[in-house]
Amino acid sequence: MSRITVAALLVALGGCSTARVLPEYVWIEDYAQPAAADGPYLIMPGDLLSVRVEGQAGMSGRSRVRDDGNISLPFLNDVPAVDLTPLQLANRIQARLREYVVKPVVVVSVEDTRPHEAAVVGNVRKAGAYPIDARSGVLQVLAAAGGLAEFADADRIFVLRRGDRIRFTYKALIQAERRAAAFRLRAGDVVVVE
Repeated sequence: MSRITVAALLVALGGCSTARVLPEYVWIEDYAQPAAADGPYLIMPGDLLSVRVEGQAGMSGRSRVRDDGNISLPFLNDVPAVDLTPLQLANRIQARLREYVVKPVVVVSVEDTRPHEAAVVGNVRKAGAYPIDARSGVLQVLAAAGGLAEFADADRIFVLRRGDRIRFTYKALIQAERRAAAFRLRAGDVVVVE
């Protein structure tokens, strides 16, 4: 085959695949939910931290983690905090304080965490991000979003979670059927109503 023939064949084949392939879904009854991570708490933007430097009241204080992932501390200015445990952050601050204090001892504690959110999009009355807690299920965030819109398909409600597409029906949610009732949302989940 000549190069021109191969190029024409590739263009023709490429033009045939105009159909968009959506990710497969799994019904909630068949979904094997991975265990929640039981590791140490990782600091997130919005968390309020208490940083105590023993014997150094002027270097101690409270700081909220900014959206850029940093906290501001006296003498040190910005210190990256996101995705660290409080102990890891304390060690990082201790290392930086060695310029100013002999053998600094730092304790970091989380005073308040930013509320977790799940997004609700599609055919609902008020799409948006809604706060969730450990007891929040799909029905609770749909209620917060004002319920299903007029043209919503009650049999096509999905939760997108880290590559998984989990399908629900509205009937299963309102009748609290088995796994649909027991399913709990996690931070970062997206609820889609088609």
